[in-house]
Amino acid sequence: MDMYDVVIIGAGPGGLACAIKAKELGLKYVMVEKGRRILQGIIDSYPKGKKVYPTIPKGEVGPFPIKDLEPGHEPVEEYVAKIIARVEQHKIAVHLGEEFQDIVEEEDFEVITDRNHYRTSNVVLAFGRNIPADLGVYGDARTVARRLHHPEDYVGASTLVLGGGNSAADIVAALSKAKRAADDNSAVYWAHRREQFQVDKDVARDLGEEILLGGHIRILQEAVPIIGDVDKDGVDRLFIRVRDIDFDDGKKEHWGMSFPMKHVIACIGTKGPAPVFERLELRQITSAELGGKTASADKKGSRLVVLTPALQTSTEGIYSIGAAISPAHAVIREDGTLERQRHVDLIFSAVKDGVRAIEDIGQRKSSTP
Repeated sequence: MDMYDVVIIGAGPGGLACAIKAKELGLKYVMVEKGRRILQGIIDSYPKGKKVYPTIPKGEVGPFPIKDLEPGHEPVEEYVAKIIARVEQHKIAVHLGEEFQDIVEEEDFEVITDRNHYRTSNVVLAFGRNIPADLGVYGDARTVARRLHHPEDYVGASTLVLGGGNSAADIVAALSKAKRAADDNSAVYWAHRREQFQVDKDVARDLGEEILLGGHIRILQEAVPIIGDVDKDGVDRLFIRVRDIDFDDGKKEHWGMSFPMKHVIACIGTKGPAPVFERLELRQITSAELGGKTASADKKGSRLVVLTPALQTSTEGIYSIGAAISPAHAVIREDGTLERQRHVDLIFSAVKDGVRAIEDIGQRKSSTP
């Protein structure tokens, strides 16, 4: 086998940033991607026609870490085509349709995929958070959609979108736009189990424009999915609770709504790569172990991967970047203390991570006798 300076797993914005920077520094690299195209995660998660913004996280400053990867407020299809052209221009090598399986550590690392083995001094885990979160209802709700492929499939029927973040807001806007174009007055219900919805300002602007244009959008706060069931007509349905009424004798009255599963889209996040980190024996800690106010900042029992400021894991030579370490990770300081680090899942963040990790790899290589 050839010997590489770094194997990059994932061809999203972070992985591409790694490859571009590695080539710039003269490092020998290979990038593997399980999808059929680069940016497969963005292709799968963005609704058709959704614009891609060069949003910079609060507290960060520009310019964009790698200009060629910067979005320009264009629809996702145009952004993907632009990046493909940039990759060809830079002659970036990527092995598509190749799924990562394992890393074996001996004197160096051996990265195993379903098609090849690679020897390398370093590995960058640049895959995303693509393990769907459990809907958490009684009964079977596995038939709900997780992304929007064809908005026109939902024209003519009221649709329920679950989730309080950017992905849900994007889908609500896309569905409303499709319904308006078809003169369909059926509503798009946007439900979140919490009172507050959290979306970036660019996404909020798109949604606000859609509402001003007459979009039939109904917002359901503190609406909780309860039961996945089959009705008397054999239709898979999801029941959500939208209101509770308490009585003096301890009785509760629940008001709710029921939707056919085929008209439900669940944008409730992902479990993330914690099982992969565990299998690779990379150190993780629970939020509670950090103590103080941070213990309540993450989901109960959630685990945060421990990284150095240069994004290196507890195993020297293995790095993790981008969406794989969002929405937070633990940073180990020089004095050994751990600190929760918020990590916004944006293209800017992933690209900056990729540059940081490869620069650290380059520095470590140049300092090695």
